[in-house]
Amino acid sequence: MLAGSSLNAQILILFLVLVADVSTALGVVYTRHQTRQLAVELSALEARQDEGLAEWSRLQIEQGWLADASHIETKAREVLQMQQPDETHILVVRP
Repeated sequence: MLAGSSLNAQILILFLVLVADVSTALGVVYTRHQTRQLAVELSALEARQDEGLAEWSRLQIEQGWLADASHIETKAREVLQMQQPDETHILVVRP
């Protein structure tokens, strides 16, 4: 009876070790899959960040160009048909 009981205990321990081993292997596979998915997502987000930084740089350059006094004066003359007034039409107001 003791030999049969000992054999049953060994089989039970072997079965538990096998279940633990398979569970661990499945956990490793799942973790690697999640890691790959997160790496792909991170790569996509970094690409979007790079695009955003490039767009921001272009907009900064454009803003500087649009705010330039010579550009504003050229647009005022060409688009709005504005002209520099004669000195006789300039009135200086002092406080």
